[in-house]
Amino acid sequence: MSKKPRFTPSARSGPRLVAILIFPELQLLDAAGPVAAFEIAERYQPGSYALRIVSSAGGVTRSSSGVGMPSEPLRALKLANVDTLIAIGGQGTAQAMQDAALIGLLKRASGKVRRIASVCSGAFLLAQAGLLDGKRATTHWRQAPVMAKMFPGVQVEPDCIHVKEDDVWTSAGVTAGIDLALAMIGEDLGEDVATNVAREMVVYAKRPGGQAQHSALLDLDAQTDRFAKLNAWIRDHLSEDLSVERLAQQAAMSPRNFARAYAAETGVTPAKAVERLRLEAARAALERGASIQEIARRVGFDDPERMRRAFVRYYGAPPAAMRRTLRRA
Repeated sequence: MSKKPRFTPSARSGPRLVAILIFPELQLLDAAGPVAAFEIAERYQPGSYALRIVSSAGGVTRSSSGVGMPSEPLRALKLANVDTLIAIGGQGTAQAMQDAALIGLLKRASGKVRRIASVCSGAFLLAQAGLLDGKRATTHWRQAPVMAKMFPGVQVEPDCIHVKEDDVWTSAGVTAGIDLALAMIGEDLGEDVATNVAREMVVYAKRPGGQAQHSALLDLDAQTDRFAKLNAWIRDHLSEDLSVERLAQQAAMSPRNFARAYAAETGVTPAKAVERLRLEAARAALERGASIQEIARRVGFDDPERMRRAFVRYYGAPPAAMRRTLRRA
């Protein structure tokens, strides 16, 4: 088995060329978010980036909103000049996966450009080109199960905002393309520039911890709304006793039947659901500047050490470290 050639820096001079790969029925923000981030970075550090939008046919490419985005044809793009190639997503992803010219460009880009990336369902294009085989990757949370089934060789991480594996980057849904671009800017130009760009865009420079792509309530109600009212009630009573017995009483079920039905409907045990909702509330309280001891009491962890262990287990960082990240954002 031949080893994939690794990118080796050439004598390129001038700005880093970022090529955004689009297709009919694209999600406009998938492309516009990274474009704006790189554009602002160029203003902070002139000569750092140049941008080009490319598609198979070129011309004005219609987005899913009906708004068109001008683009150059793929044949006008010389991969030897490209630093970063980003495939975006949208409703037209499935059709784009059958576009031989587009997939062919991605295959040829491997080892020729410094990094290849995707936003949202653009990860399916990378996977179709074989660029994610044996790698960790993420995509829009709703599409993550589909991707895992279609491409079993890809280790899909449904809860990540973005994933970097060697020279391949993937990001979650829609606005996560901004997070992706900011991470690249930080790597290229330094964190100070990335932070300035984030401030200009009024977004986090780095979202705290391993933040999920969406709220705990959306996760817990993803399969059914059977327990939607209960989950909302839990969120409003986090400081109270939320044992299985108490929750079963609230749901007017026996503890045994409740525990079984809840896990079947939401995919997690009642205890895990309570912990997730407490973590989400605790993270929000950190943003507002409350003390860790006060937060632990208010959201029902009681013991700050218990809350710290939960943060590390779920977010990969303790509350104190996440607070420092929030202050830098």
